[in-house]
This record gives sequence, C-alpha cells and structure tokens, in this order.
Amino acid sequence: MLEVRDLRFAYPGGAPVLNGVSLTVAPGLWLAVLGPNGSGKTTLLDLMLGLRRPQGGSVLLEGRDLRAWSAAERGRRLAYLPQNSPYPAGLSVLEIVRLGRLPHLGLWSREGPEDEAAVSWAMRVTETKELANRELGELSGGERQRVMLARALAQRPRYLILDEPTNHLDLHHQAALLRLLGRLAGKGIGIISVFHDPNHALAAGRALLLMKGEVADAGTPERVVTGPAFREVYSGDVSVLHGGARVAVLPRWSEVER
Repeated sequence: MLEVRDLRFAYPGGAPVLNGVSLTVAPGLWLAVLGPNGSGKTTLLDLMLGLRRPQGGSVLLEGRDLRAWSAAERGRRLAYLPQNSPYPAGLSVLEIVRLGRLPHLGLWSREGPEDEAAVSWAMRVTETKELANRELGELSGGERQRVMLARALAQRPRYLILDEPTNHLDLHHQAALLRLLGRLAGKGIGIISVFHDPNHALAAGRALLLMKGEVADAGTPERVVTGPAFREVYSGDVSVLHGGARVAVLPRWSEVER
C-alpha cells in the first residue's frame, strides 16, 4: 500500500500547508483529492512522490519509508503526471513515451520486447499512436497532456499519481481519461488524482477533501460532495444537483444586474 501518516509540512516563514494528513491507497483503489486553491493538494503529492521531505509524519510505500527506496525503485512503482510537464525539445512523441521505461533499464541496457510492449500499450490507451512521429512542441495542450500520461503509463507503475490530469483536455478526452483511470484501477493500479472539478472526482472510488492543510472529509465521492463539509469549504458557492442516482456539482452564480 501507499500510506500517508500524520503528514506535516510548512514552507519557510509560512503557516502549515499540511497539518496531520493521513490516507491509504491500496492497489486497485482510485482516490480523488479535492480542495480549493491553497489547501495543500499539490504539496501532498510532492511529499507522496519524495520530491519534498516531510517535517512530520511519514510516507510509506509497501511498508517501507519512501526515502528508503532508491530513485529507480520508486520509478518502477510510482508514476507521476504533474499539472505542467517539462519536456526536452526536439524529441518525437514516441521518444518521449519511451523515456517512461528508464527506471526499468540499467545504465547500458537496451529496450527489449517488454519495453516495446509497454510503450505500445501506453500509446494505444491514451490515443497517441497517431502522434508518434511528431515533436511535442507542435502539439496542442491537450495532446501534450495525453503524451505525458502515456509516458507515465509506460512505466507500468503500481501507483499512478496525477495532478489535475483533465487540464487542457476537451470533453471527449476528459471522458476517455476518466474511463481509462477506472479501467486501470480495475486492473489493480492504485491511483491518486487531484481534481478542481468535483464532477470528475465522482468517477473515483473514494474522495478526500482538504481544507487549510487538513482533511475536512473523506468517503465515497457522492457522499463527500453532498456533505456539509464540502459546502462549508466552498462557502456555499456550489449547487449540488440530483438526478436519480446521479449527482452533479455546479458553481452557483447570481444573475447579472441589468
């Protein structure tokens, strides 16, 4: 499992960004993390990836402190899709996706059939095969997002961590991504995804709501987005619509004065 225990963190001279956050993601669980800007979502992901060191608490990967794993070992288990992915100039899409295999290759190793199969699968499920020979800089923001997701999936991770993965995607590819994440969870991959849009979180198996660095609520996504903590966190600026067994969340706005 990927576990966060009583995690605490503050930037120099600032108030705590995370204050006692705990969560557990087992293989096959898709956890959606919600919360307003400044609630600590991205910092939480950074700590779960080992990009920052916690000032209190711990992150455990398969029962071991995350810092006890080498970078290559973490790379074979954890894959990350940040909000904005830097990319080397001049590389083709295929070359970018192949970079996802680096944690599985030794210093002088060459790609084998398993690596090629992983790359081919990742590009197929992200609908990026037709982009294989194009340079990343030529693509739209949504196409680049899908390519970087393919690179992450080419790692064949046990846990997939995504920060705003639906950014830049049109409605078709938003829906395709959410369906893909559901299938990946069904195949035993643990998923942690940060969403601004709570409607996207409704596709997950579990949701966690952050506010001012603390867990305000956790449970099924439907219960979290209809609960009192959610309305309090967003100061009543949302409307929750019910249509049979379905729920939708919309921003509440007032009529424009004429």
